[in-house]
Amino acid sequence: MTATRATEPGATDLPYTPEVAQAAALTYERLRHVIPKIEWPVHAPLIVAINKLKRRRNAIILAHNYQTPEIFHGVADLSGDSLALARQAVETDADVIVLCGVHFMAETAKLLNPEKTVLIPDLEAGCSLAASITAEDVRLLRERYPSVPVVTYVNTSAAVKAESDICCTSANAVEVVESLGSERVIFLPDEFLARHIASQTDVDVIIWKGRCEVHERFTSDDLSGYRQQFSDIQILAHPECPPDVLAEADFVGSTSAMIQHVGNERPKRVVLITECSMSDNVAVEFPEIEFIRPCNLCPHMKRITLPKILRSLQTLEHRVEVDLQVAEPARRALERMLAVGQSLSR
Repeated sequence: MTATRATEPGATDLPYTPEVAQAAALTYERLRHVIPKIEWPVHAPLIVAINKLKRRRNAIILAHNYQTPEIFHGVADLSGDSLALARQAVETDADVIVLCGVHFMAETAKLLNPEKTVLIPDLEAGCSLAASITAEDVRLLRERYPSVPVVTYVNTSAAVKAESDICCTSANAVEVVESLGSERVIFLPDEFLARHIASQTDVDVIIWKGRCEVHERFTSDDLSGYRQQFSDIQILAHPECPPDVLAEADFVGSTSAMIQHVGNERPKRVVLITECSMSDNVAVEFPEIEFIRPCNLCPHMKRITLPKILRSLQTLEHRVEVDLQVAEPARRALERMLAVGQSLSR
């Protein structure tokens, strides 16, 4: 085997040697049906280098379900949806947390681990939902609806969380809303998730108009097209999708719920109506299932790459910090969310 060089933009000059190939062989065996062979000489040297360096740094890499397979399966120590990452961030004993996701997730990890170094490989990895609402917006809503509790989706900035009573994720939103014992709640910021929650509970839900730029692009016509093309297909949709999309789906749930459903049902053919990298990641675990892949990409998630992860570990940048006055109330809102999960699991 001849040595080649990693040529991905921004990559360090790492050779693809026989030693690297051997070190990464088991990883590639798992990923070979989702990563083309021609791409592996680019990824393998970076994967080996990152895994070595994180051990030296006593670092741990957390990756969201929307990360690409070479990150999700190649270098991540812990992975999952926003709720899983929040819980795992609390439990780690690493000195350094590298959050492979978007900025609000890194803020959440920092809020729950104030003494640890939390890094995000690209500061520009944002979120359309987080950008759709500000702390001032929440204060104005409280003035308009006095005494109505505020439930805030974790897809928000720490400043918005700090103005909230409790946080939630798509996996636990209904349980969190009902845990407050209130006849009415303000739910921020995702409009479609809020409408889905309202359909699942008797609580009156006041809705903000934020949307996910990935999920809002799906249409019921898209889903009808899949059914016409594949009569045996199962359609699983994320609750951030529009209501007509959810009505057409066979199953609606968070990313973790989708994965669990696939594992339990083992459909012959399935389509996940969410960010498209997730299909690749789940397909690694279930190679016998055919995944139809609608490729709506999150441009923010895709800012995280192996070269940026390596550089982040090398330089310990970019460090995520949260202002102390914001951190304390934001942390309370997150801890209340996690407490709901603990009580439900008893």
